[in-house]
Amino acid sequence: MEFHENHAKQPFIGLVQIWRAYKAWRLRAQTRRVLQQMSDERLRDVGLRRDQVE
Repeated sequence: MEFHENHAKQPFIGLVQIWRAYKAWRLRAQTRRVLQQMSDERLRDVGLRRDQVE
């Protein structure tokens, strides 16, 4: 069996999945921070209430 036949097709898929999960977590945290800084009036404009943000 040749080497290229025996190696994993996607050896870093686990790291890629961890990186994507980390990026998604960071984006949610950033969005949460921005929403928490908005006034109640602006939150109402985008269809949210204060208790939905916190």
